[in-house]
Amino acid sequence: MLQAPQRTALSGPTLIRVLARLTDHDVTESSQSLSDRLSQWLGWTDAIGLSTALSGHLPGGHPSAVSVGAPANGHAEEAECTRVRTSLTNAIVGDSTFAATRRRASAQAPAPDAAADTAVDYAVFRQRYLSIQQTMETAIGNLRGRLRTTLAARTPAMARLAVVDAVMERALSAPEHNLLATVPGMLAGHFERLRGAERATLAAAEAASEVAGVRSGAWLDVFRKDMQSVLLAELDLRFQPVEGLLAAVLTR
Repeated sequence: MLQAPQRTALSGPTLIRVLARLTDHDVTESSQSLSDRLSQWLGWTDAIGLSTALSGHLPGGHPSAVSVGAPANGHAEEAECTRVRTSLTNAIVGDSTFAATRRRASAQAPAPDAAADTAVDYAVFRQRYLSIQQTMETAIGNLRGRLRTTLAARTPAMARLAVVDAVMERALSAPEHNLLATVPGMLAGHFERLRGAERATLAAAEAASEVAGVRSGAWLDVFRKDMQSVLLAELDLRFQPVEGLLAAVLTR
């Protein structure tokens, strides 16, 4: 008996592992080092800015010119990070587009029938995903800037870290945006596979006169849950720079 080949387990971010599970893309671990991969994304102007920041020559003067002695507890920044993350998580979890059929039926009347579920347009999900991505990008970008401002008012070393993060965000934001914008398109195949699988199941059940035992439209609830899981994994990925900056802010 032939068996489908097993994919190699990935050790990367949750987003990559979730997408590898849900799509038909055969994702493999990169053989390049982190520095080699970054060099493909950094232009020469970015490399100069990064080198300048790492060498300690900050814009407007040397590190010693940065004001030191700002309040160092970081409680306000930590609370703001928690608030933003909670707000974004709730926006994903509570979005009606990703709610299960039963929950949607309790909030909207009448409940969609099986035919409506089967004929649903993927464009609705794609557009909602892109909208939530934009919300995440804006909120996290603002939060990242706030943390950099806090760091810049601390020690010279922290001020350097703030400049390095600013250079990295400027250099990598466009490639990151373009890559993450492809995620909704990758999920389109998963959407169609789930719908096709249910159609095949219903056809087989109908042929065997067992239609009563199959709940039509269940595939759509599965897809909604999967897309929600991808968005939550993307939120984790986008928040990583914030977590690094916050850890520096909370350093005693």
